[in-house]
Amino acid sequence: MITLLKNGKVFDPAHGKDGVVQDIYIRDGRIISKPADTEKIGQTFDLKGKVVMAGAIDMHSHIGGGKVNIARMMLPEYQETKRYTEPEAHICTSNCSHNATPSTTDTGMRYIEMGYTAAFEPAVLAINARQAHFEMGDTPMIDKGGYAVLGNDDYFLRLLANKAEQKVINDYVAWTLNATQTIGIKVVNPGGISAFKFNQRRLNLDENNVHYQVTPRQILQSLSRAVHELGIAKPLHVHCNNLGAAGNFQTTLDTMGASDGIPMHLTHIQFHSYGTEGDKKFSSAAAQIAEALNKNKHITADVGQILFGQTVTTSGDNMMQHLNAKHANPKKSVIMDIECDAGCGVVPFKYRDQNYVNALQWAIGLEIFLSVEDPWRIFLTTDHPNGAPFTSYPHLIRLLMDKNFRNDAFAKLNLDAQAMSNLSSLNREYSLYEIAIMTRAGAAKLIGLNNCGHLGVGATADITVYTDQVDREAMFAKPDYVFKDGELVVKEGKVVKVAWGKTHTAKPDFDAHVEKDLQDYFDKYHTIKVDNFKISDNEIADDGRNSVINHFYKK
Repeated sequence: MITLLKNGKVFDPAHGKDGVVQDIYIRDGRIISKPADTEKIGQTFDLKGKVVMAGAIDMHSHIGGGKVNIARMMLPEYQETKRYTEPEAHICTSNCSHNATPSTTDTGMRYIEMGYTAAFEPAVLAINARQAHFEMGDTPMIDKGGYAVLGNDDYFLRLLANKAEQKVINDYVAWTLNATQTIGIKVVNPGGISAFKFNQRRLNLDENNVHYQVTPRQILQSLSRAVHELGIAKPLHVHCNNLGAAGNFQTTLDTMGASDGIPMHLTHIQFHSYGTEGDKKFSSAAAQIAEALNKNKHITADVGQILFGQTVTTSGDNMMQHLNAKHANPKKSVIMDIECDAGCGVVPFKYRDQNYVNALQWAIGLEIFLSVEDPWRIFLTTDHPNGAPFTSYPHLIRLLMDKNFRNDAFAKLNLDAQAMSNLSSLNREYSLYEIAIMTRAGAAKLIGLNNCGHLGVGATADITVYTDQVDREAMFAKPDYVFKDGELVVKEGKVVKVAWGKTHTAKPDFDAHVEKDLQDYFDKYHTIKVDNFKISDNEIADDGRNSVINHFYKK
């Protein structure tokens, strides 16, 4: 049976459509070309005057894995009453959900209510990937995927220390992607998480890890080259060294240079754009970062915007989370190691508009958004939940689209922070077309989701319909309709049908010899066997949910 969405104003940047009125036909979960007159239309939605976009894609959101689960449990004082009682959405009870880190069920429901149909966990520790997939598998409504974390693991650092050939590193990266069922590779504080275990408290780009005698630059170059040579669509996802430290913008600029022209994605770049000017020795370096992004066309970034209020910071960067634990609000934290191969830190935090540093962080993120020229290379994120919960995206969108609203918010900030920011002089207002790029077409292109993020023939029928409103926050908070795989799942901002998404992966080929070496390594150093380390398709597609979709291709 065919579903017809007619007369909508389509914003589809992948096909250059900027408010074009057109009809969309859906059959068997896909968008199809106009059928013959003899074919029967089963259901018609008249969308005259409505805004139609592909389902939104959050390319960086912490929704599964050890650290987010700790965050869900460590703030009982902020717990909410469970909102959903559908029998299919049976995963998590009210005692593990709050605004900053919703439960698995609430996560899927709240994303789909806003018109998001996919979200990607950006830090899947290989040793903990099974738990991450279990949690993402228990998240209804949306497609999922993850980026496997390498760059601080002992096996990889031994390869670098022993000057292994690039082909050997490539095979290890490819094996990891297959074993963890992920779609990309991430590196967190390259070498720094490992260095922390040897009592180093900072690690700069060209400083040696004292144990392995390798530098973050070497780690970045070997991993980015591996991802590129393997033909993985998603560039290396980089959490730079010196997160949150005053003066770290220079590390960020140097990291861009370390890419040697190979595509690289810098994540939550707001947290890496700080200078040392002024009496407080903390200033905005957004202008320098935006200029570098505008110049280096092979570099992409997501912002990691902070917004004011209570949240929980969760990061694999235990080096910096240990440093930040003294700022916890409430005063509690978890800093931990996982099998000596990685770490995590969970620190609750409340961002305040009258705090100088917090206010300037807020302004820095917006300065970057408004100063980077190409919306295909900058992405809308809050590094959920580190900068703010993903549920605040509609508010962030209004800040980007409405200069008066933004200036009114700026005028309420700490006065010293206002004096250190040029935000009020930036007149840019994002258009609906640009929002569709940042949150749909650009994200799909970056990750390599060829059938998502657009409304062309053959695309997955993930579609969001909005009423065009002057108040963009109200508009993006409550779509009129959301279709997931062609099924109507949200009507007037409320879930009307529970659905289960897919898991997106990349599975490049590798030399089987690497597994023999890994077998010996696991037997000697790990408490888990290598065969138990690997995750099968059947584990992800349990109970017929969350089928595995492989997007790997050779460039």
